[in-house]
This record gives sequence, structure tokens and C-alpha cells, in this order.
Amino acid sequence: MKINERKLNIDYAEQGYFVIRNYFDNGEIESLRKVVLKFHQLWKKDNEKFYKEEAFNSSLITGSEYLTSTDRIKLFNFISSNKMMAIIKSVIPDKPAFMNTQLFFNPVNPDLKNFWHRDCQYDHDVEDQKIAIQETQVVHFRVPLFDELGMELVPGSHKRWDNAEEFAVRQEEQGKLSSDELSTGKKIQLAAGDLLVFSADMIHRGLYGLERLALDILVFDPAGDFVDYVDDDCLPDSDMLAKIDDASLFNNILELKMQRALCT
Repeated sequence: MKINERKLNIDYAEQGYFVIRNYFDNGEIESLRKVVLKFHQLWKKDNEKFYKEEAFNSSLITGSEYLTSTDRIKLFNFISSNKMMAIIKSVIPDKPAFMNTQLFFNPVNPDLKNFWHRDCQYDHDVEDQKIAIQETQVVHFRVPLFDELGMELVPGSHKRWDNAEEFAVRQEEQGKLSSDELSTGKKIQLAAGDLLVFSADMIHRGLYGLERLALDILVFDPAGDFVDYVDDDCLPDSDMLAKIDDASLFNNILELKMQRALCT
């Protein structure tokens, strides 16, 4: 598939997201699915109470707790494959750095509703959120492993503040709930093989239903101060790095971590 990186860059800059249909073939998805399901089954068993009562996602998929070195290398090679790197560099052309992985699934608890949010709201108060969305943003690269209802996004909200309706819903004010509908929302259904790219700090929510199981790869611009968010155990060691076809995404974060260590 021929990719127009300039167009993707423009789409992301203007809308805060883009989706590429059928980007990965069945073999690529099946191979990725096998590794991710190994993690998911072990994680669910180890976090049974949390999974049944509260969970809708997990993280640190590339870590050593649930996967063997062989499976971790498979994941690292998918994350840094030519297909992935072409898209990553269309959004972050200068030394993109790996941050984390997350896995999104349907909550077991029927009382849990899909909710509108900006990722930055979990680290910042309202005034600092306004600043955060104008600065360097983390980018999600979402790979659905099964056909799903997908995401609902507010186009352009990665660069602007909430309107009155959006703020009341997201902050649950004026009798609103974060699961209420937004007139500005745009639903994007996803199928296995698609790739959705979106800003972590735009207003968004996942849509529960079907066989939802989506792997998110989080990447950031090195100009952003996100080094402390990166878990060392989720990065490849020197032996693994030698077995990764293109290790630049991981070398970039390792270099940033080294710089941080030298400054402290």
C-alpha cells in the first residue's frame, strides 16, 4: 500500500487523527494477536478482581512479567516494522520515541460506560490541560485485533479547548455524565487490519461492544518531557535490540533516558 506521508501529516495536524483501512494483512494480525492474547490471558488471571470490577484496559504489554523474550521481540519488531515506522514518522518525523503499549477491551462490569476524556486530564488540572494541548502531544497508534465498534473522537479538539457542552460532559458538571453523547463526536468503526492514529489529548472515548481488543502503541516527540512515564522493563535490553530490525524507536527513548540520568 502506497502511503502519502505528507497528507497524513496534514490530516493529523488539522483533525488530530486519521485512519488507514486494511493496512495490515491477515497474517500480520494473526501473528500479533497470538502474542497479545498470551499476555491478555495471563494478565486477566493475575488481576481477576480488578478485571471483573473495574478494568477496560491494561498496559506494559512489552514488559517481562507475562511474555517470554521471544514474544517480546516479536512485539518490538511489529512496533518498529517498516509499516509502523512509516506512519509514526509521518506524524513525528524527528526522532520519535517509544513510550508504552496499552490493550483496550470490553469491561466485564456492565455498569462501566464508555467515557469522554483527554489523556492529559489525569495528570493536570484544568488550567494546565489548556497548556498541555498546545504543546507536544503523545500519539496513539491503535491496531484492532478483531472487528470492533471503534472510537468516537472530536475532530480538531487536539488543538482547541472544550466548548461548553464538551466541558460539562467531560467534567461531569451541570448534571451531565462523561458517558453522555456529544454533538461534536465522530464515530469511527474499526476492523482487524485497520490502523487508527490519534492524539492522546484530543477529546475521545472508546466504544464498547463486539470483540473489542485493540493494541495501542504510544509514541512521543522527544521535545516533550515524557521520559519519566516510560517503564524501563518495557524496553528491549541489549540482546533484544540486536534482534530488532529497526531499533531506532527504542534507541531514541534509551538515549533520552541516558540524558536524563546524566542531568540528575
